[in-house]
Amino acid sequence: MLKPTIMKKIISIVLIATTFISSVAIAQDDKSKRPSPPAKAEATLQNGTVISIDYSQPAVKGRTVGKDLEPLPGKVWRTGANEATVFEVSKDVTVEGQSLKAGKYGLFTIVDGDNWTIIFNKTWKQWGAFSYKEADDVLRVKVKSSTLSTASERLTFTISAAGKVELKWSDIDVAFHVQ
Repeated sequence: MLKPTIMKKIISIVLIATTFISSVAIAQDDKSKRPSPPAKAEATLQNGTVISIDYSQPAVKGRTVGKDLEPLPGKVWRTGANEATVFEVSKDVTVEGQSLKAGKYGLFTIVDGDNWTIIFNKTWKQWGAFSYKEADDVLRVKVKSSTLSTASERLTFTISAAGKVELKWSDIDVAFHVQ
């Protein structure tokens, strides 16, 4: 049988461990406490189509995008942080002139210099790009990036009523059109 002092120490350790594990689980559920907080861009197009983008906003924090920080050239990027970015359209649309059915998609990108490949993947609910499968791509479009005159510390998406979707981060501006 254990001595009462040893038993008290064991109980104290178990209680501390349980409290720590519980607080970590609660903090992970509160996405606003993450270093890359959640954000949402949403707009209703002139034709009534609703576009929304749910993503997390990584910050530059003095690093160089494409060198110290994603997106890395030639690699599939979740186009945000944490869970994969989710692109949703309420009606069938065209993206850069190519058809995309109404629904939810994982939004991924591949960078090659100023050339960006925007990827709409049928697997929208996943963590990062770790389980990304090219075979699940529904649509890929190619666009060119431009340089922002004023840098954006946090990754930010905007959507205009005319259907222009923009990704702004650091000095990078990537736009594609949804009709």
